[in-house]
Amino acid sequence: MNQTTGKTNHMDLQKYYQEKLDKAFERSNRTKKKILHISLLRILIFIIGFIALCYGYDQGGAIIGGILLGTFIPFLLLVKLHNRLFHQKDWYETSIRHYQAELASLGNDHSAFDGGKEWIEASHPFSLDLDVFGEHSLFQFLNRTCTPFGKETLSRWLRQPLDKKEAIETRQQAIKELSKYPDFRETFRITGCLYKNNEMGMKELQEWIASSPVFLHKKSNQWICWAVPCINIILFILGMLDILPMKWFGLAFFSFVIFSNKVCRQAASLQDHFDKKLEKLSTYAKLIQLADNQTMECSQLVLLKQHFQCNEKIATEALQQLAKELDRLALRNNQILYILLEGSMFWQLRQMLRIERWKEEYGTHLLQWLEALGQLDALSALGTFAFNHEGYAYPIITDHPFVFHAKDMGHPLMPREQCVVNNAEIPQRPYFLIITGANMAGKSTYLRTIGCNYILACIGAPVCCSSLEIYPAHLMTSLRTSDSLANNESYFFAELKRLQQILDRLKSGEEMFIILDEILKGTNSMDKQKGSLALVKQLLQLKTNGIIATHDLLLGDLKQHFPDEISNYCFEADIQNNELTFSYQLREGVAQNMNACFLMQKMGIVID
Repeated sequence: MNQTTGKTNHMDLQKYYQEKLDKAFERSNRTKKKILHISLLRILIFIIGFIALCYGYDQGGAIIGGILLGTFIPFLLLVKLHNRLFHQKDWYETSIRHYQAELASLGNDHSAFDGGKEWIEASHPFSLDLDVFGEHSLFQFLNRTCTPFGKETLSRWLRQPLDKKEAIETRQQAIKELSKYPDFRETFRITGCLYKNNEMGMKELQEWIASSPVFLHKKSNQWICWAVPCINIILFILGMLDILPMKWFGLAFFSFVIFSNKVCRQAASLQDHFDKKLEKLSTYAKLIQLADNQTMECSQLVLLKQHFQCNEKIATEALQQLAKELDRLALRNNQILYILLEGSMFWQLRQMLRIERWKEEYGTHLLQWLEALGQLDALSALGTFAFNHEGYAYPIITDHPFVFHAKDMGHPLMPREQCVVNNAEIPQRPYFLIITGANMAGKSTYLRTIGCNYILACIGAPVCCSSLEIYPAHLMTSLRTSDSLANNESYFFAELKRLQQILDRLKSGEEMFIILDEILKGTNSMDKQKGSLALVKQLLQLKTNGIIATHDLLLGDLKQHFPDEISNYCFEADIQNNELTFSYQLREGVAQNMNACFLMQKMGIVID
């Protein structure tokens, strides 16, 4: 890997994200000042209106009506402007958090991103062994998703990598294209991260869609929504003309406020449960609008955009319609507006009817839209990964089993200054690499390096190599087997179960790529040697491929029996000036220097 290019790219990225961060801070401060000025102006208008009413109360209906209109309309306009500025403030503050997280990630601190700990599963074929989920995991390293659907999609791709050449290459093209659209990806993620705490998952959306309408099928509700504003208008006009006292309008107005509270109590309960989460749908509408406005060329992205269609109406228009209704319903949260709107037109009931009509028309399409949005979100996250790692290479995918040919391969999660790169070569089927070496020399890290890059390759992402060619078989590992007190299961038995799974899947005809660390380490040395030799022979007979790391140097003798199907490599520990040093460089052959006795003597353990 070209280390110079990597450093230059790293410095360019730092400058890029720092400039974006500085602009976000500047715009955030400017918006906060505007919010303060608007708030003061709203208070001033309210005070002026109140004083005017006090002095003009006895001046007749026309004067009172004029005062009400002259203060209510500017106040309402300022409320809308205030809400728009608050949205801008939230946007800039979310932008600040986004760029700060990206800058921290360049320093190998990925803690700002969700690690997907809910998908940690000991029984999974490889995810626990390779730290795919959890803190400091591959998922956390990749995760730039901004929707629950995108997060679920990305986790599924990592748990179930693709195994077909065409599918991987199609996704590669989508990731390559999205990596070229930094403004789109950043706007997409920042938009999606607004009000992130109010997310509604697929299950909750399904429940909402399946729930029965509360108000829509009652004809009396339709009549009330028309009657209330008509009565108010008639009484207000009669009051302005001094035909009736204006107090009749006020009496009717406040009666409607009280009556509305009783009629819409069920609506309020429904809103309290779903309102904040359904507000997130307005964000999804904006995400789909962003995707619709972005020119996309590769087949997978074009197909995803086609999913955002429904009855000759794009999902954006439908979701924006729902978003407007939800925004209008949210006006009830302002106590002054609640009184004005409920008293004048039964606002809450009117909006609930509109929302229920929308659900009946578009509810069945909503899940399809959000599933497509989740795929775009996951692809965008991988596009950001590719953008942030310009020095990584897209692997060549072959349909000729089996090939794993890596040059200058490093672990993607290792800090740049600590990452040591190595090669790997598995040219055919069956074939195994036997990796011997001392403790702490780098065997386990090498195995995880291969596993992580293999997963990245199979999900269509670029890899931490100067070049990589693979055949996409199913990955299976055994690196971190543990015992189970709950199942009364010993460490050794847990190992055997894992190996049995591998053998059973191979016997069923499944194509696999196997990575094993220290076979049968849960038993005595004699049985371990016999079992390890027998297992490797059986794996070769089952025509599979893989890598085995071991302290047992006798496994290196297998090359004499299978010269065309096994290669020996090692990581050596060098002792210089009575100090142990590691190069972490892969060497050909079987390890010669083992460091256990040396380390024990350094710790004060006397060895004859």
